[in-house]
Amino acid sequence: MANVAILELNRNCAKTVEEIVKLERKIFPKHESLASFFHDELKKKNSGLLYLHVDCELAGYVMYSWPSSLYASITKLAVKEQWRGRGHGETLLKAAIEKCRTRKVSRIMLHVDPLRTPAVNLYKKHGFQVDTLIQGYYSSDRNAYRMYLDLDSS
Repeated sequence: MANVAILELNRNCAKTVEEIVKLERKIFPKHESLASFFHDELKKKNSGLLYLHVDCELAGYVMYSWPSSLYASITKLAVKEQWRGRGHGETLLKAAIEKCRTRKVSRIMLHVDPLRTPAVNLYKKHGFQVDTLIQGYYSSDRNAYRMYLDLDSS
């Protein structure tokens, strides 16, 4: 059985940050990648990053922020190709939702390419609903669903 751990990024852990940047560059097209300004994103006080280690290897990460007290955003969720289909994306999503809950926000928002069916299905499974389709969000020929999850006020 694999040893799986979700960790919150210590902003001083340069080795882990570099691993995440490398994964970011590999998974996302250049115009969608945060790799070039990843360090700036991590410096923001209202953002967080959780990463998943499987047998001491980086398997994926999720980045989130809470721009206001009203809502939070999941800005990135990525899992290495060889670790996909094993529930790691779901584990990261659930952990990010819980972190956002601790901020007492009422809504979590995200954007996802409608053609990334496994991602769309994962978000829907956890209660996210499609708000709207945004034409040309990623590029002139790639759209995005804006999705949201309303959190209980209890």
